[in-house]
Amino acid sequence: MTRILMVCLGNICRSPLAHGILESKLPSDKFYIDSAGTASYHIGSQPDRRSITVGKQNNIDISYQSARQFSVTDFERFDIIYAMDQSNYSNILSLAQHQDHAKKVKLIMDENPFSDIKNVPDPYYGDIKDFEAVFKLLDETCTIIANSLDT
Repeated sequence: MTRILMVCLGNICRSPLAHGILESKLPSDKFYIDSAGTASYHIGSQPDRRSITVGKQNNIDISYQSARQFSVTDFERFDIIYAMDQSNYSNILSLAQHQDHAKKVKLIMDENPFSDIKNVPDPYYGDIKDFEAVFKLLDETCTIIANSLDT
């Protein structure tokens, strides 16, 4: 089973959406998808209500998810770790204990050759339109990721 982790700052906006979107595109018997945040602000919280709303509008339920903080043990538990932006990418890499850990970390938007955007924008301080734009960006990128994986 391939295990994939999506990581943003607080694990309530971007990474829960990426988690739910990719999970909807891959067979659950071959792939395990999870998400985490580099910060501890929202541990135990549901995703942001706007992320839940945008997910539901697109037939993806992320309301069951619970925010957690990224841990060094995630390097052992996951095969691929996708960071939503450069800041989180750097934070994750700073915890890598050796090169095998570091090789697992990728910037999610590097997977999308059709986008000029290299960091998934954080919609937290925006409105529902910002969340919809993030959903669209992540949906396109997760489709590319899903198609590239050997299912």
